[in-house]
Amino acid sequence: MAFHTFNGRFVAGLALTGFMLTAAGCQSGGNGILGFGKTDTTPPPPPDPKVLASQLQAYCPKVTLRDGTAFFNTYAKGGQKPKKKAAAQDEAAALDASSDQQDDSAKIIHQASITDVTRDCNRANGSLTMKIAVAGRVVPGPMFSQGTITMPIRIAVMHGTEVLYSQLHRYQVQVTNPSSATQFVFTDSNVVIPEPTARDYQAFAGYDEGPPKKTDKKIAAAE
Repeated sequence: MAFHTFNGRFVAGLALTGFMLTAAGCQSGGNGILGFGKTDTTPPPPPDPKVLASQLQAYCPKVTLRDGTAFFNTYAKGGQKPKKKAAAQDEAAALDASSDQQDDSAKIIHQASITDVTRDCNRANGSLTMKIAVAGRVVPGPMFSQGTITMPIRIAVMHGTEVLYSQLHRYQVQVTNPSSATQFVFTDSNVVIPEPTARDYQAFAGYDEGPPKKTDKKIAAAE
């Protein structure tokens, strides 16, 4: 009688233990019992830093203004433009003549400034065509007179130290109002450069009062 009682309790205990293990397995959330079958929580490796093809397709080089190229003044007769940077050996001579070469703000006819730049890009046949727009205004100076102001606006695209595109434009604006600024928008729609293989092109816009560069002549001949 005792044997049957013990055997019944043993079987009942096994059944209870099996139920508890089964319940634990169901509540483990896929981790298994006692940690077996646990999902790996090791963080994934960092992504490959290479630029994706889709990112290159969406890439349109940003346009920036170089230092000192956002303003352009025109002067009445006898007015002086600021002297360009002199070589180190000529510094003393430049200082001696500074009184004659200083900017005479009282003789400014117009002061033009670039206030914003933007761009748009299209791809075709292995080339990237950029449309670069420059917005600005012309403010009347103390010696204002009605007429046309011709502004030297340069558009350039660089790849490191390589010049991909550089063109100096003589853009004219008619100025007639002596009491308010005249707004203008200039657009170079034909900036054609090789399609980039990385996001490393630099586009520039700004006033350039220097002589035309060799690259300008090559581009003008091609046009």
